[in-house]
Amino acid sequence: MRLVVFDVDGTLVDSQDHIHHAMSFAFQEAGLAPLPKAEVLTIVGLSLPVAVAELAPEADVQTQVRIVAGYKDSFMKARLEQAAPLYPGAMECLDRLAMRDDLLLAIATGKSRRGLDAMIAAHGLAGRFLSLQTADGHPSKPHPSMLLAAMAETGIEAGQAVMIGDTSFDMLMAGAAGMAGFGVSWGYHPAAALTDAGAARIVDEFDTLTRTIEEWAE
Repeated sequence: MRLVVFDVDGTLVDSQDHIHHAMSFAFQEAGLAPLPKAEVLTIVGLSLPVAVAELAPEADVQTQVRIVAGYKDSFMKARLEQAAPLYPGAMECLDRLAMRDDLLLAIATGKSRRGLDAMIAAHGLAGRFLSLQTADGHPSKPHPSMLLAAMAETGIEAGQAVMIGDTSFDMLMAGAAGMAGFGVSWGYHPAAALTDAGAARIVDEFDTLTRTIEEWAE
C-alpha cells in the first residue's frame, strides 16, 4: 500500500484570484497598500499568520492580526459566492487513483479545516481522502508535521509515500518528512524553485501526473 498526499491551492484548485482579492482587501482594511498578485502568490501554501508576516514584515503584530482577520472574512465571502475551480484534469486524476486498491489519498494544506471542508463539499470530493491535514492543527509548511500525521493516520511509512504540490514549501516539507515530492508546474512557484527544493519530478499536466504516480506505485 502507498500514500499519495495532495496540496490544495495551486495543485488541485486554481484559487489565485480568490487569494489575491482577499489579501488586497485585508491590506486595505489594515491601512496598507495592496500588493501585486505575483508577490501574494509566493506565499501560497504557508499558514495564514506566517504568510502575512512574510508579506508585511514591517507591520506590527496588531496590524498583522487585522490582516489575517480581514483575509479570512473576504476569502469566506468569495468562497460562498463561487468556489475556486479545480484545475483541468484534477477530477479525472483523483477518480483514477481512487479506483486503485493499492493507493491511499490524503491532503496536506495550509488552508483551515473549514476552508478545506468547503472545497471538498463544493467539488463533491467527500470520502476521497483518508487523511485531511490542515493549518489548524500543525505548524506551517515546510515543517513536516502534516505529513508525519498523515503517515501515522494511514499506517504508511515515508518510503511508500509521496507529496504532490506546486510550491517549494511542499517539496521542502516532503524532504523533511523523508518522503518523495513530485512538483506540478501549473501552480504558484516556478519549476526551478521546486527542483531546487528537492522535487524528484516535475509534471506539466494532470494526465502526466496520473501516469507518474501510477509508475511510482508499481
